[in-house]
Amino acid sequence: MPHITLEYSANLEERLDLQGLCNHLRAEAALIDAFPMPGLRVRAIRCEHFSIADGDPKHGFIDISVRLRAGRSDAVKQEAAQRLFQAAKVFLTPALTTSSLALSLEMRDIDPNLSPKTGTIRDHLGTA
Repeated sequence: MPHITLEYSANLEERLDLQGLCNHLRAEAALIDAFPMPGLRVRAIRCEHFSIADGDPKHGFIDISVRLRAGRSDAVKQEAAQRLFQAAKVFLTPALTTSSLALSLEMRDIDPNLSPKTGTIRDHLGTA
């Protein structure tokens, strides 16, 4: 954990390097002690249908959702949320200064009793 999901308006693909944003957020998350690197997942989901503010199609959005297994303190989660949000803002500064863009982030806990997991990524880290 965590799982970081970016939902974004389809009109941003022409303006932004979304793969670069995913890589940027993953790199920042990897620097956060409370986030084990093998558990990091960053994905972006294109939203084809959206309507923002006054309906002008120039408006865009990126909504970042961070889900992580429960157990971290509120202070740790707050710091992590601020770091990820700041990393997104830094990456998106050119777009935020030149276009209509809404950016948001929400972090929430996953109940470990209701979310079974398995995987072999740790077995393959460091191998080519």
